[in-house]
Amino acid sequence: MDIESTIRDVPNFPKKGIIFKDITTLLKNPKALRYKVQEMLKFCQGKQVDIVVGIESRGFISGALLAYELGCGFVPVRKPGKLPAETISESYTLEYGTNTVEIHTDAIAKGQKVLIIDDLLATGGTAKATCKLVERLGGDIVGLAFIIELVFLKARDELSQYDVFSVVQYD
Repeated sequence: MDIESTIRDVPNFPKKGIIFKDITTLLKNPKALRYKVQEMLKFCQGKQVDIVVGIESRGFISGALLAYELGCGFVPVRKPGKLPAETISESYTLEYGTNTVEIHTDAIAKGQKVLIIDDLLATGGTAKATCKLVERLGGDIVGLAFIIELVFLKARDELSQYDVFSVVQYD
């Protein structure tokens, strides 16, 4: 399937010079949505996954769908102040600034096998921060899966110790 044709480019968002890869056009296309989920499920074959961690906010969509298909739980990683119970946080840099992510302290049990999901792999900052959160809670990361990877930003170098998958790659 030509999944790239279902992803919209939005110039100068969230700031001038950035070309935002918008997956809302992919999500509303039932064939593209099914294809994306099936490709991510193929990546999960042979992996024991106890819990799926989805990164705010578009990672919630794919993460929840995969957790349902895998028959496991789902945990959100969110921006500061969005989770109601006790959290730990990790700050990071991204392609156009800095940010912080948080997870509930009781979200991951020691030794749980964790799959991390997000829509986009750019510089790897958000993914790396999420990995640190999961590992601080004792989780064992079995893989990271993304819809889109901006290969030219070389995030895989930052995540070289993990099994990383993306459905679509942009050079």
